[in-house]
Amino acid sequence: MVITLVHGMAGLAQSNVIVQSLPYDSAFIKKHDTTSKQEDVMDVIDKVLKIKPSSKSDSEQVKPGKLLWAVFPAVGYALQSGVVGIVAANLSFYTDKAPTNLSSITFSPEYSYMHQVIVPIITSIWTDDNKFNFLGDLRYYKYPSYTYGLGSRSLLGKVDSIDYSYFKFYQEALMKIEPHLYGGFGYNLDYHWNIKDYGDLTDFDQYSNDATKTVSSGLVAHLKYDTRENINNPVNAFYGSIIYRYNSTLLGSDNNWQYVQIEMRKYISLDHRQKVILAFWSWNEFTFGGKAPYLDLPSTGWDTYNNTGRGYIQGRFRGANMVYLESELRFNITKNGLLGGVIFCNAETVSRTLSDEGGGVISPGEGIGIRLKLNRYSNTNLCLDYGFGTDGSRGFFFNIGEVF
Repeated sequence: MVITLVHGMAGLAQSNVIVQSLPYDSAFIKKHDTTSKQEDVMDVIDKVLKIKPSSKSDSEQVKPGKLLWAVFPAVGYALQSGVVGIVAANLSFYTDKAPTNLSSITFSPEYSYMHQVIVPIITSIWTDDNKFNFLGDLRYYKYPSYTYGLGSRSLLGKVDSIDYSYFKFYQEALMKIEPHLYGGFGYNLDYHWNIKDYGDLTDFDQYSNDATKTVSSGLVAHLKYDTRENINNPVNAFYGSIIYRYNSTLLGSDNNWQYVQIEMRKYISLDHRQKVILAFWSWNEFTFGGKAPYLDLPSTGWDTYNNTGRGYIQGRFRGANMVYLESELRFNITKNGLLGGVIFCNAETVSRTLSDEGGGVISPGEGIGIRLKLNRYSNTNLCLDYGFGTDGSRGFFFNIGEVF
């Protein structure tokens, strides 16, 4: 059985839903053979319906070259989108036996009550023994939404309606340098058009001079270090990534400008049975060397999987630079692992301009959540969180798989 992982369906903030395949490999299962005493939702359903379990384990069904399909229909609600309907399809496969990672092609169209259309196609292809990793992110958005101005001092009541179409094309090729260390290059394109701002004298107007179209086109260099065996629910692992992007008018960009993204994640088991995990996440973005388009500036909830800033609506804070830190304590509530809980807190600061005007204000968020085990082999949880921000900002946040 292969379960898809859906990130970013938030009750208050993120309406974007991105699907990522699970690292479901037999080597991982054999190494951590703790599933026999664990239970998930399917085990409960089998008990209720008195279904005899299959004699063939899930790990035996996952073989190199076998195409594994998964479909995940879902309905949710987000303040950014209203009622949201999603149909997520995933094609997963191994190009070689373990330790080669699971390759995936995912397609998750979404339509919301606010007439938002999101069509992403995300790919991660691993060659034998993880020698190469080809990453792709192709998306189309028709996205009426909100923006709140620039900087950490922006006001929640200063909301501005905005509508635009968006095409995203990211492609990278990474090569193994050392065990767990990968490096490579790529190309990124962000194209916004039919931009309509419905406010008067807004930060968008002043920053963009009423632009109705923007293009950012640039080359990318990427270096990452990753010791996670299960990216869906890591234990005792570290992930670090540095991305440098140079946008150039020679490649069709409106302006020459540069971008650096630095991300780190650390997972620490606090007990020998790995039932209590302390996790840290740092997501940082910096623009320099020119003027980035307004909609390409770092912003709350616009990370890769739309998960930064639990407690705040997507786009709540936006600026030239963004520094973000989050920590989470994860623990089991039931001995069989079916039900768990989390306590989390985060903080972010966003600078209004390159000179840090309006920066220096820290916007904290915190909350609690519950976890329901969907699949004990891949250690996949259904996540329901309630987060609080400043100025009365609060709401529910949903994910399948951990937030980070």
